[in-house]
Amino acid sequence: MPVTSAGLLVYRLVVSASGGSSALEVLIAHMGGPFWQRKDAGAWTIPKGEYDPAEESPLQAARREFREELGIDPPDGPVVELGSFAASRKTVSVFAIEDTGLDISRPVFGEFELEWPPRSGRTVSFPEVDRVEWMQPAVAAEKLTASQRPVIAALAAALGAHGVS
Repeated sequence: MPVTSAGLLVYRLVVSASGGSSALEVLIAHMGGPFWQRKDAGAWTIPKGEYDPAEESPLQAARREFREELGIDPPDGPVVELGSFAASRKTVSVFAIEDTGLDISRPVFGEFELEWPPRSGRTVSFPEVDRVEWMQPAVAAEKLTASQRPVIAALAAALGAHGVS
């Protein structure tokens, strides 16, 4: 049975100091745990996680996972479905929503347990993600895992269709 996952990509438009132009930024998270600790490129993700389609919709799961991973309620407002993307052994349904004033200064990251060091018999808790940042799409595309990079292009296409660039 395929594994289903859902995520929420929050974006914002940052107006320049002169007020003349605006730049798009997306909120992505650096994966936590010992494997990702010293990695940067390919070590970032959108807040996402697995769900049971019999229990909740992909959008409900995306909102729940955002809250669980970052300890922050996701923004309210219109949601744009960006599509489903293949990632390893799972399919990730991704939704985009515009920022309405998130405070990311004090996130409370969800945790997972892992035997660490390997074969030590000792279980240690690690944060699912260890930091979250706003980035311009081109930078985010370089930092995201390879399977999630198409999400940035899907966001650009969706926003372009809504008159945002």
